[in-house]
Amino acid sequence: MTEFSICKHLVVDQTYPDVFFDKKNISNYYYKFKEKIEPNLYSGEDGKLALNKKVLEIKKDTKKDQYNCIMGISGGLDSSFMLHKMVTEFDLKPLVFHVDAGWNSETATNNINNLIDRLGLDLYTEVMDWEEMRELQLAFFKSGLPQLDVPQDLAFINVLYKFATENNIKYIFNGGNIATEALNPPLKYYYWPSDTTLLKDVLKKFSKKNIEKYPLKSIFYRKIYLDYIQRIKTIKPLNYLNFNKKEAEKELIDLYNWKSYGQKHFESNFTAFHEGYWLPTRFNFDIRKNFLSSLILSNQISREEALNVLKKPSFDNNEIGSNIKYIANKLEISTDELMHYKEIPLKFYYDYKNISHIYSIGDRIISNIQKTQRGGAY
Repeated sequence: MTEFSICKHLVVDQTYPDVFFDKKNISNYYYKFKEKIEPNLYSGEDGKLALNKKVLEIKKDTKKDQYNCIMGISGGLDSSFMLHKMVTEFDLKPLVFHVDAGWNSETATNNINNLIDRLGLDLYTEVMDWEEMRELQLAFFKSGLPQLDVPQDLAFINVLYKFATENNIKYIFNGGNIATEALNPPLKYYYWPSDTTLLKDVLKKFSKKNIEKYPLKSIFYRKIYLDYIQRIKTIKPLNYLNFNKKEAEKELIDLYNWKSYGQKHFESNFTAFHEGYWLPTRFNFDIRKNFLSSLILSNQISREEALNVLKKPSFDNNEIGSNIKYIANKLEISTDELMHYKEIPLKFYYDYKNISHIYSIGDRIISNIQKTQRGGAY
């Protein structure tokens, strides 16, 4: 690496297409966090008091309802710890909601069931139509795009909001958090999953089947109709609680026999394949740099520790062959066909129809109004 190829404080480097460094070798990612995000973060008792105030308002507003809110759960650390804390410390009565897109790991299923049983909660699981999910994910492989997780991501978001609307539940608790997700990954690799214009263009070009059951709702429906007409509010409680990854894992392990996945988002077998193998080997992008940089910024690890983690691949090289075979079999294609998609020309969101210009404008407006940022952590 050259002198200015990696941030002095983080592990963001020149594999990020939108990164730049100043004369001190400090990246724009670091400055954005320090100048725009960190000053607005809660800490210590202030955060807990602010969250408790929100919870009391929600309880008052929903005192006649069976549930105070919906909490989405994937089985991952963030959503699991959120559920545990909000039930055991804040005494909320949530309806727990899970979307099964066909890629749940056995560990994720066990983690979810252990939490639900121990806490005595109701779990509603929406099972996506597998043939449609399979068709969508094959279309994205054929497209050459990096964001293969779009079919899962969009389903999780839209099905959850649809269920909340149909059941007149006004509060959604989300495990997104700054402590582990402070940095937005580059738009080039993690384009807006809710851009249905792009999704429809990919389907038109690479699929001959009609998609009828999949929840194709635009960003306008969610950000305008649901937020401002239906008045559905999203709360991210981990941003109030000084969320610490290691401490949270230990607490869940001790109380629920919760099992770790080794890397963030690996509760989904497909996401583990996509982020752990496909993105690094096809696009030369390692999302761990985002997660590790976030942990550096939240003072949970040192930069040296992060660099040591990055010396090892996300995926065990001895297991990648069996994972490739598993993904191919699940998608009902040969391993040769799957690996063929790894060699086709690289494509990005701007190679397909999209409304990125509208997203860019809307992001600036909503960020100023709601004090949020792309990615959903803040």
